[in-house]
Order: sequence, then C-alpha cells, then structure tokens
Amino acid sequence: MAENTFNAGTPNPGPEKPKSSKNGLIYGILIAALVGTWGYMYYDKSQTSREIATKENQLDTLTESRNQIQSEYEAASARLDDLISQNSRMDSLVKSKDKEIADMKGRITSILSNKNATSAQLAEARRLIEELKSKTEGYVQTIERLEGEKIVLAGERDYARKERDSVTTVKDSLGKRVDLGSVLHASNIKLSPINLRKNGKEEVTTKAKRADMMRVSFDLDNRIATTGDKEIYVAITAPDGSPLAVEALGSGRFTLEDGTEKLYTVKKTVSYQSGGITPVSMDWKQNSDFKPGDYSVEIYQDGFRIGNGKVSLKKGGLFN
Repeated sequence: MAENTFNAGTPNPGPEKPKSSKNGLIYGILIAALVGTWGYMYYDKSQTSREIATKENQLDTLTESRNQIQSEYEAASARLDDLISQNSRMDSLVKSKDKEIADMKGRITSILSNKNATSAQLAEARRLIEELKSKTEGYVQTIERLEGEKIVLAGERDYARKERDSVTTVKDSLGKRVDLGSVLHASNIKLSPINLRKNGKEEVTTKAKRADMMRVSFDLDNRIATTGDKEIYVAITAPDGSPLAVEALGSGRFTLEDGTEKLYTVKKTVSYQSGGITPVSMDWKQNSDFKPGDYSVEIYQDGFRIGNGKVSLKKGGLFN
C-alpha cells in the first residue's frame, strides 16, 4: 500500500535528455568554426604565395629582359664606335647628328640603369636600340654609296690620266723625233794615237808606249739641222773598259736623252753651218801612259750618240 501512495502523490516529469548530446553540438560548432578559420588561413596563405610567385616571375622576366636589352645596346653601341674608328666619313656623318644620338644613348642608359624599370620603359629602350641600329645601317649604306662614287670618280680620273699620259707620250715621242731629226751626224770618224816628237812634229803611231795623246777627228753634217753653236761630247774608253776622264784636264759628266749621266773625255763647242759639212778635231792628252789594247770612241750631241769608232794600240818592242 505504501508504495502505491507514493506513486500516486508524485507527478511524473517524463524522460530526461542526455547532456552529452548538447556538448557534442557545441563541440561540432566550435570544430566547424576552427576548420573554417584554418581553411580561410590556408586559402589566404595560398593566395599570398601565388601573388609572391607571380611577382617574382614578373621580376625575373623584367630582369632577364633588361639584361637582354643591355646586351643588345652594348653590341649596337660597339658596332657604331667600331665603324666610326675605321672610317672618317662615318665619323663626319655621326658628328652631324651628335645630339640626337647622344640623347638616344642617354635615355637608353637611364632606363637600363634603373633596377625598377617597368616593362613599358624596357620596351621604350628596346625601341630606341632598334632605332640606333637602323641609323647605323643607314650610315653604312651612305658610306658604301659614297665609296662607290669615289671608285667611279677614281676610275674616271685614272682614265683621264692615262689619256693625258698617252697624249704626253705621243707628244714626247714626236718631240724626240724632231730632236733626233735635228741632231747632227758624225762621219769619217778617226781615233789617232799621236806621238809628239822633240822637234814639235806630230806622228801617228800604233804603239802604246809612243802615244802621247789621242786625236779624234770627224765630219758633222745634217741637212735639217739649224745653223749655230753645237755642244759636242767625246767619250773615250780604255782597253780595260774604264772611261778616260780626268776632271782636272777638262773631263766631266753630261746627260743622255734617257735622263742618265755619262762621263765624257773632252767636249767642244762647234760652230755649225746648216746644210754643210763641218770638220772637227779634238785632242786628249792624259797625265798617264796609254796602255796597249783596243780603244773606243763615242761622239754625242744633245744626249744622242751620233757616231763611234775604234783604234788598237800595240805594246811595242824595245827598239820601236
């Protein structure tokens, strides 16, 4: 009975919910929030890393581009300087545009020296370098054209000079012919060894030991030669091939028609009468004995040889 009374007097509260389910909900919310925070932090860090990587790639690209442009600029500038140093015409052409080129180089150098140069500035530098290259090639083409004109002019000058030289040669040739035509002719040439006797008489000899002097005699003639004084040179050669010439005795040098010089033994100014025959005699008495052998004589006028002859001297015996 007692048990029934207690049950009747106490209200029934119904079944209680377990506390563990509430805690699990809270934990779930907290975990979800934590995971979301971590996810956001991971996402933000990933975005930041990607941005840094992108900026680094952009920076590397700009640096590589700047280095490439720097190399191109150095090559273009070196080519221009090399052309200027090798060609005076190039130097004068560049000097006429000094300020323009200096401004271009200054702007390029300013951009390339800026480590923070933008891609737009580097593009400007590349454009200026290409313009510098274009100007250099333009200068080269101008020089080649001028050199071509120079070659043509040089060829024309050479042709004109050859024509002039040809005319001069013909003129000189004609002049020489005229000169040669007016040169006298020597004939009846004799080279006579003379022995001077004590009584003053002269005697022709064939013995070297008895010869005191050489006498050259000949006749001058020429129908077209003008009347007047003519300088005649006589060159005697000894048997050993040496010229008989002693300056103290009146010997010297004269000029041949080809411009070379020759020693003469004696010379004489002859009064020539046009159209006639003029006999000439010239003596050579040297300060040493004549040697045996063949002696030759050559006669010259106005640089031309007009005659020659020869005589032999014998050694001579004891009683000759």
